[in-house]
Amino acid sequence: MIVRYLEERIGTEYDVVAPTWNSRRLLLKDDGVGFSLHDTRIHAGTETMIWYKHHVEAVYCIEGEGEIELAETREKFPIRAGMLYVLNGHEKHWLRGTTDMRMVCIFNPACSGREIHDEEGAYEATS
Repeated sequence: MIVRYLEERIGTEYDVVAPTWNSRRLLLKDDGVGFSLHDTRIHAGTETMIWYKHHVEAVYCIEGEGEIELAETREKFPIRAGMLYVLNGHEKHWLRGTTDMRMVCIFNPACSGREIHDEEGAYEATS
C-alpha cells in the first residue's frame, strides 16, 4: 500500500515547476502501479500548447476555470470544477487558464517524475 500527502511533495523534487504550471507528482513509474498521478496547478492568464503523443492523459478539474482548444478542429471546451476530459486520441491542444486551476491528472504510461513539455508540447516517451 502507498500512502502520500500532498503537503509532503510541495517544494521538493516532486514539485515540478514550469512557466505556466506546476505539477506535484504523487504517483510515478517507480511506484509500479502502471500510471502516474499528478496534482497540477495551471496559472491564471496562461496558455500552453500540449501534445501528449506518447501518453494518454485524463484530467479532472477540481478548482478554477479555463478552456481547452483542440488544435486540429479548433473546437473549444470550457473547463470548470467537476469537468473531466481524456486525451485518448493524443490530441494536440491549447490549455488556457482563465483563473488559477487545480487539476488531477493521470498519465498512462506512467511518467518518471521530472518531465516538462518539449518544443512540441510533449513529454518524452517512457517504456
